[in-house]
Amino acid sequence: MELRVLRYFLAVAREQNITRAAETLFLAQPSLSRQMQLLEREVGQPLFVRGKRTITLTEAGKLLKKRAEEILDLYEKTQTDLMATANDVEGEIYIGGGESHAFQTIAEAATALQRDYPGIRFRFFSGDAETIVERLDKGLIDFGVTVDLADLTRYESIRLPLTDRWGVLMPADSPLARQDCLTPNDLKGLPLICSRQSLRPGSRLLQWFGDDIRRIDVRATYNLLYNASLLVKAGLGYAVGLDRLINTKDTVLCFRPLSPALTTHLDLVWKQQGALSRPATLFLTYLKQKKDLTDPSSDQNDSAID
Repeated sequence: MELRVLRYFLAVAREQNITRAAETLFLAQPSLSRQMQLLEREVGQPLFVRGKRTITLTEAGKLLKKRAEEILDLYEKTQTDLMATANDVEGEIYIGGGESHAFQTIAEAATALQRDYPGIRFRFFSGDAETIVERLDKGLIDFGVTVDLADLTRYESIRLPLTDRWGVLMPADSPLARQDCLTPNDLKGLPLICSRQSLRPGSRLLQWFGDDIRRIDVRATYNLLYNASLLVKAGLGYAVGLDRLINTKDTVLCFRPLSPALTTHLDLVWKQQGALSRPATLFLTYLKQKKDLTDPSSDQNDSAID
């Protein structure tokens, strides 16, 4: 399976039309059609459902699309790492992470590094912990920035100095907005919008709810709090998430922290004995120069409920 053909396949999947895909690739339409037929023959099953005007992917096609994107991302990343010369520090650093105010530490280190080494570029990817760890394990990113990752023993890691506070994003005219903080009992029976990660068995948020977990009403889940904030504005429910991600000043929303206080840690993780590029190794050096960075193994068992 050639990289060239995978790029052709992704163009067809993106455009959902052979003719349009051929135009973007500067190929003749019959040639592209033939390449896709040969690809289907190679994988041994149909990749497309061919309609009159549009083409959609079969289940096999959806799987190949995901794998093709990963293969091409890894190829591009490897090519970039290998092109870095011995004398000039240049190349790309791939960092994936969830939403967090503590990401500020990463941003400051990246800015300082790029100021000293203008040839270094960054590629940032947003996602939840499951997605970040998957991409890290496959070598698609150099570093993952994770929120309260359950098992840090599989990775090298640095705990970032800032912490985040959990709370609820709600309409500013809600009766609960008159309170300084919210307890599990306050949220009982309310339509809640929670992140997928926070609802996994054993998560700190579920521990915070305690016995009230049986009485919470989760109406929707999210990956990015910005999208959840739009659901709150539309009246779908109350979003449980981290503070300082959504600017509520002069808006119809407000944020109230949880009580007892629930805080979370952020860790930068990378593969043990992984082959980091020179730019990625330099980034670690710059990050470690930041004050108050700690070894997460020293307080990994600390409670998140203060």
